[in-house]
Amino acid sequence: MFSAFGVRVLFAPEASLAVLVAIAGGALLGTLSGLCPGLHVNNLALLLAAAAPSLPGPPRLVGAAMLSAGVVHSFLDVLPALALGVPDAAMAASTLPGHRLVLAGRGREAVRLSALGSAGAVCAAVVLALPLTAAMGRLLDPLNANLPVLLTALGGWLVATETDERARLGAVLAIAASGALGLVFLDVETTSLLPGNTLAPLFAGLFGAPVLLDAMDGGGVPEQDDADIRSSKRRVSMTALAGSVAGAVVGYVPGVSSAVAATAALAALPGGDADGDRGFLVATSGVNTSNTIFALVALVAFGTPRTGVTVALNDAGVPLNLPLLALALAGGAVAGLSVLLLLGDAYFRAVRAFDQRRLSLAVLCGLVVLSVLFAGRVGPVVFGFATLVGLLPPRFGARRVHLMAVLCVPLALA
Repeated sequence: MFSAFGVRVLFAPEASLAVLVAIAGGALLGTLSGLCPGLHVNNLALLLAAAAPSLPGPPRLVGAAMLSAGVVHSFLDVLPALALGVPDAAMAASTLPGHRLVLAGRGREAVRLSALGSAGAVCAAVVLALPLTAAMGRLLDPLNANLPVLLTALGGWLVATETDERARLGAVLAIAASGALGLVFLDVETTSLLPGNTLAPLFAGLFGAPVLLDAMDGGGVPEQDDADIRSSKRRVSMTALAGSVAGAVVGYVPGVSSAVAATAALAALPGGDADGDRGFLVATSGVNTSNTIFALVALVAFGTPRTGVTVALNDAGVPLNLPLLALALAGGAVAGLSVLLLLGDAYFRAVRAFDQRRLSLAVLCGLVVLSVLFAGRVGPVVFGFATLVGLLPPRFGARRVHLMAVLCVPLALA
């Protein structure tokens, strides 16, 4: 230990090594969950929370591992969404826009756009965390008091912004059907082998299975072109910033999903969605990663867990050691960005090596298995109904974001 300018600095090699091991272990788990089609980091967080009492080391290190896993996952879950069309809940809305880029041979560019969106959101979140938290502290009570009105208005706005009457009809049907699905199945008791709930089969069916079924006879991932980014630096920066701010809203306000926030963020930009699929991918990635950060800030500032990871931190009794958790966030962000850029191109090559139909069937079977593991015997039933509902939007030319009513409708009616 030594003193400099009145500040005492303590070196504790063993404690520092334990922290680094915890963060690295979390990064590894986040990598596995992010690259696995249909596996959401919330399920991983629930497993960690359940196993926390038996894990070696103090709860603060388990918390650092959980948070690191969540951040890494938020960087990497774009890869199965791009290559297979099987996202988790947070990346659901980016499936088709990202897929279009891959089918056009721009998958390598899409990976780098996603990396820029997530990395830019992290940088913006560091600057905006304090002022946005102070602002939300004043707005949170009025927002919560009027949450049903807010969610209803958001749903109406999303329907109104569809391209034509047929798409608007499809949007209304998707909202009604997925909302009913949420009302029926969200609170169903499960007897699963692993700690979980019906969210896993719901999202796998709504957003994963329909894309796989529609792609069964497709040609798979085509040869990918160069990795040059065809959007201006200014536009990418603005979109990442908008995604970061929108991620703060998701982190503080219950019921507003990353998909909805990304759509609103792009609409708020000058020129609207000028970059089309590219802009949506940057915004969604930014919202997804920013949400992880602001959810932690919300937990520390207001004591309200908003994501699966922060709920797991709360349930596991993790002490809110902000310097340690901030280090876990930073370590997870560096690891997530590095792994995404390192494995992104290889992920496409690996998917190209398999027959499209067999790969789609294998992933579908995997989603059924995950449904059983996390929701028990009711899992495949929920998965089947969710798949039927998930087929609605593309049949009417509507966006899949309307399927997030599976959460919004029960919350608005609560």
